[in-house]
Amino acid sequence: MFLILAVVLVVLWLGGFTLMHVSSLFIHLLLIFAVISIIMHFVSGRRA
Repeated sequence: MFLILAVVLVVLWLGGFTLMHVSSLFIHLLLIFAVISIIMHFVSGRRA
């Protein structure tokens, strides 16, 4: 679940950064949340 969330957030961040040429605080927060989601995915591991 965290990996899917991270992928979605990275895609939104790249879309906002490249398509709209906006570098606001919101777009960078999306990147931070994506990185945190990836870290949580690897730390928590797979659960049955």
